[in-house]
Amino acid sequence: MKILKIIKSFLVQLIETVTRLLFVFKIRQLKKIVIFAIPFLLGIILLLGWMSAKKVREVVINDFNQQQLVLARHAASQIENSLNTLKRELLLLSLSPSIQYFEKVFMDKRMAIAFSSIKEEGAIEVKYIERSGKNVYLVNRRGYQTMQPYPDDMDYLNWAKDANNKGNILITGLSYGLQEGAPSHITKMVIPVWQVSVDEKHPVATNLFSGVIIFNIDTTTFIKKTVRNIRSGKTGYAWVIDNKGIFLYHPEEEFIGENAFEARKRKKPTISFDRINEIQKEMMLKGKEGTSWYISGWHKGVEGEIKKLIAYVPIHLSDNLIWSVAVVAPLSEVEGTIHDVQIRQFILEGVVILSILFGGLLIINMMSKWSSSLSMEVEKRTLELRKSENQYRLLIENANDIIFTVDRNGIITSINKSGLSFFGKKIEEVIGQNIGELCVNEGSAALQLKAVDEVFSKKESKKVTYPINKGDNEYWVSTNFSVLVDEKGNPYAVLGISRDITADRKRTMEEQMYHTEKLASIGTLAAGVAHEVNNPLALILGFSDILIEKAKPDSNEYDILKTIERHALHAKKIVENLLSFARYTEHKEEFIDVNSNIETILEVVENTLKLNNISLNRQLQNNLSKVKADAGEIQQVFLNIINNAIHAMKGGGSLTVTTELEDNKVKIKFTDTGHGIKKEHRTKIFDPLFTTKKIGEGTGLGLSVSYGIITKHGGTITFETKTKDESEETGTTFIITLPAIKNVEG
Repeated sequence: MKILKIIKSFLVQLIETVTRLLFVFKIRQLKKIVIFAIPFLLGIILLLGWMSAKKVREVVINDFNQQQLVLARHAASQIENSLNTLKRELLLLSLSPSIQYFEKVFMDKRMAIAFSSIKEEGAIEVKYIERSGKNVYLVNRRGYQTMQPYPDDMDYLNWAKDANNKGNILITGLSYGLQEGAPSHITKMVIPVWQVSVDEKHPVATNLFSGVIIFNIDTTTFIKKTVRNIRSGKTGYAWVIDNKGIFLYHPEEEFIGENAFEARKRKKPTISFDRINEIQKEMMLKGKEGTSWYISGWHKGVEGEIKKLIAYVPIHLSDNLIWSVAVVAPLSEVEGTIHDVQIRQFILEGVVILSILFGGLLIINMMSKWSSSLSMEVEKRTLELRKSENQYRLLIENANDIIFTVDRNGIITSINKSGLSFFGKKIEEVIGQNIGELCVNEGSAALQLKAVDEVFSKKESKKVTYPINKGDNEYWVSTNFSVLVDEKGNPYAVLGISRDITADRKRTMEEQMYHTEKLASIGTLAAGVAHEVNNPLALILGFSDILIEKAKPDSNEYDILKTIERHALHAKKIVENLLSFARYTEHKEEFIDVNSNIETILEVVENTLKLNNISLNRQLQNNLSKVKADAGEIQQVFLNIINNAIHAMKGGGSLTVTTELEDNKVKIKFTDTGHGIKKEHRTKIFDPLFTTKKIGEGTGLGLSVSYGIITKHGGTITFETKTKDESEETGTTFIITLPAIKNVEG
């Protein structure tokens, strides 16, 4: 467009100059002017026309390749997300007590659960090799079975035995195997199993080596589900290679598993593939991102030398293992768009040249008309370029994900059809609005605006997950924010690609329920132990009472017996509190006294606080309004927060529990003097399975479950924290609010 403006400006100035010369020179001198002006003008027109055509072509090709780069980045991000899902399942399986302690009664079920969770990701089988290496326990689509180890199984077992590899996940390169009799390309994920967890049978972790778990992943299936539907333009597609140049996925199935450098040459030996080989060797295999072009020998059944545009993005599996995804399309898709524009431009230039050659004496009139015609043609060309731009917008508009752009202030500047469909709004209702206004959730709005500001400032991509309220429903969205820069490298907008992960989050909540059921089982066990302790306590109290009646009140024996009675009564009270807390009840909401429930929990943890040298301060408001809630669930929230406070105050400290009525809401505060929550952890503490505790000390579910319970009861849970980098007085305060109930009797 800038070139066209230069052309128009130059022609206007030239016409004005010629007009002035006509008034200065006589008619007889006009011939000389025309003779000298025509060659000069023809040269300028041809030069500017060539420059304009070249610039338009470069801009369109570059824009198309940038769109391909966006698709490649998105595909790489999705593959890395799927890889993280497999890593998480592998780690969770390794932490299962039934696996660590080789509990055959539960081991096959636990392995089957893990396999059912990952088989859609391309998993072929789940292996567990015990530490002796004698047996391999296997779960696949045919069920659970026992077999002898393969030689490479022993290699992985020896790697896992090394204590330096404890907690690490090994991802191997491509290998070959059979899946249901058919050859497949397999990537293995390996993790050592150490006895670090505890359960009813193993209340104390032995920290001994137990074995090794292996996930066998069908690499082609794993990748295919993400990249097979990628389309660039009308006929473009995507392919993936590993760090050795092996095709992990390609639309032409005979290429899969073949060396990319050799497969192309074997199919079309008459064509030089030096350029694509250089791109793969120097860029893709080294984990670099970029765009380029190369010559291919075929495309979608058409053979011959075909120039293709390529955009490539690395996929980081580990420090030493990198895959690369490429999105390619023939250059003809772009050239076809601008071909008609160039033809009309050349025709126009020919008409102008002929007009100049044969219109000598009428040049002033012709130049005036030509200037008008050129302006109209510029508008036509602008319209054609806009049509071309719209074709590339289809890449975005037809994407299943929500794709949008915002400025630094979070104002939405564009959004695709998927985004409008998701929010159920028209384009005019969205453009110009702040991104936070679509969420109907203050916390999510603040999180997005913070992410946008960080992306602008650091010029680095950032991924955030947050809830969005639509009517009475809540949806969870995962958004990747990336910066868009101009030709000078200055950021001018942020590109957001969002995906609805509500279903994935539901699966995570089911995992939470599984862990919650485990906690309930532990509570049942605690209740059984408490009943068993009550029996000897009853005997102690009974015989103490008999002996006290026989002893003289002023004797040493009497004092000793009273001491025994006092401590036995104290133990009985502790057991009663434990029974009250551990007793399982169905979910039942009723009008409860928050202060009473807090006291119940404080009595349970009182000895733990004393053992950890933690002082307890109660600031409970009298006559506090009641709330409608399930007492057992509310007590669980209180216990989770207090346990976290105890963990944060190793070496001693102070715990203050406060209740008050504020704005018709019951507010409960738990304030500790611990080390505080680090800045990088503050946005994640309510995420499921996130924990800063060591393996075996926490599940990462306490605060996530607490958040869900409080939200379900119509309340809120927030926190305020300070670390030693922020203040001399460190600590964290968790603040819970619940709707108060007025005028409740009893």
